[in-house]
Amino acid sequence: MAKKNLNEMSFLDHLEELRWLLVRSTVAILILATVTFFISDYIFDVIIFGPTNPNFITYRAFCDLSHYLGFADSICVTEMAFIIQNTNMEGQINVLIWTCITAGFILGFPFVLWEIWKFISPALYETEKKHAKLFVITSSLLFFMGVLFGYFVIVPMSMNFFATFTISDVVKNQFSVDSYIGMVKTSVIACGLFFELPIIIYFLTKLGLVTPEFLRKYWKYAVVIILIVAAIVTPPDVVSQIIVTIPMLLIYEASILISKIVVKNQKKVNG
Repeated sequence: MAKKNLNEMSFLDHLEELRWLLVRSTVAILILATVTFFISDYIFDVIIFGPTNPNFITYRAFCDLSHYLGFADSICVTEMAFIIQNTNMEGQINVLIWTCITAGFILGFPFVLWEIWKFISPALYETEKKHAKLFVITSSLLFFMGVLFGYFVIVPMSMNFFATFTISDVVKNQFSVDSYIGMVKTSVIACGLFFELPIIIYFLTKLGLVTPEFLRKYWKYAVVIILIVAAIVTPPDVVSQIIVTIPMLLIYEASILISKIVVKNQKKVNG
């Protein structure tokens, strides 16, 4: 059956399209989750629990940076004073399943984007529909950049902070495995989605819901929020906070620039 034109589709037709979008995306994620199950040992031992090792690449880079700036060993990580334990009977099985699903979502994100593009493309101009590949490639790159930023920057900094933070010497840090992995998953996915901000701003500007003036007006509030987030997830030193803050500010500035370009192009089209 030929696909209906946007103007011919009823509300129920749109819901049907959305339903199949979700079905196809879910199936793709589950297939990739099944694939990751067979390499779960590598995923856990090397990737997920990698930041628990003081020799993790991020800690070594920070230590080298500390020496280069003349701070000696002030931001060097020499040990992780905590243990990770399982306290629930089915805890490790649940962790395995949901970690595989999360990995499937991350790997399948480009496919999900393609499905989203197919869903919204009928509402776009013919000239805009030609940019499908560019949309998927750009959005995927931004997402994976965010995931890498979360994994190599946010996760190690957060882990170092929580591992060394204590209210009393009487209390020892013993983190549950689901709490630890939950922090890792939340950090990488949240950063991945945050790096999608320029794409989101592009569509919001196209819809007239956001303007460059609006983004610039609330720039100082965005800076405050970013600084607060950086202060929460990093150790109490200026270098770490700058490392987290700069990429987030650049993403926000890129969003403003994209919004300006969209508005400028719309003015040209409208004469």
